[in-house]
Amino acid sequence: MRISKDKWNLKHLREHLQAAVDLEIWTIPFYMSAMYSVVDRTSDAFQLIQTVVNQEMLHTQLAANLANAFGLSPSVDAPKYKGKKIPHLDFKLDKHDPRKKFSPYSAEIGPLDEKRVNAMCLIEYPEWDTGDVPDFRDDVTEYGSIGEFYDALQYGITLLKDDLHGGVNQVDYFSAFYDGVPSLTVTESGDQGLRQANLLINIIRDQGEGTNRKDDEVRPPYQNTADDSWPELAHYDKFIQIRDNPQKPLVYPVKEKPTREDREIRDHLVATFTEFRKTLELLFAGRNPGGFIPLMISVGAGIQNCWKHGVTPRFS
Repeated sequence: MRISKDKWNLKHLREHLQAAVDLEIWTIPFYMSAMYSVVDRTSDAFQLIQTVVNQEMLHTQLAANLANAFGLSPSVDAPKYKGKKIPHLDFKLDKHDPRKKFSPYSAEIGPLDEKRVNAMCLIEYPEWDTGDVPDFRDDVTEYGSIGEFYDALQYGITLLKDDLHGGVNQVDYFSAFYDGVPSLTVTESGDQGLRQANLLINIIRDQGEGTNRKDDEVRPPYQNTADDSWPELAHYDKFIQIRDNPQKPLVYPVKEKPTREDREIRDHLVATFTEFRKTLELLFAGRNPGGFIPLMISVGAGIQNCWKHGVTPRFS
């Protein structure tokens, strides 16, 4: 069924915008946990994932800016990591079911192993028909790939551009890393505001799974110009590079029975991440809580501390 203009309304669009924030937030602890489980922080595996984590923080900011432009102050809820469930994606709907290639996989927090790497590839798996009009989905969990999800979101904001109001609670922490991008915020309304909104979606999609697999590279304007050794590689390609490398990085072993001290370290991470989420939510609501960068660093330190003590990180 093709998308019908009558079916898209502001409520439906805002549900998609909240889902975009949910999905981007979900990836951050998942990727960070895999990254910090690697003992050698100078390894390509660690460095590749770190560049992706940095861009997922950017994508969270961009998704929140889009949401605010359409009158939604997004919530930043505690992500859940259970079984094989990845928020708002159902891989069996993809025309080329990628699970056949990337199995086994797990959506549970864990070290950088086969299951986690396969899950990371699935999350960023390219939607081969990106750019076409996607099928209408009443339920935001019914997208076969992240590319199809953002196709639908882009279509929705185009249909409802009259509801777009620029300059509302816009956040920009990353412009210094992207000299080729004119703006990472939505400051205008009308057609100009729509162009800005489309730019933000294009950045997310191009950096993530890539807009067109025939091109196979992130387009130069969307490349990190500051601290990425592989700026031309989309997230999918970075994860494939880790997956296909026969030399697997050494990861910290996990204890069978954590001590009381170990559990306290894990509980401290939960508290730090909860504070980080609340700070982000206030930031996206137009408040200025401060402490965003130090908290992000503290979350990373807490994850690594868990692994060093042989316990798997938790976030709620």
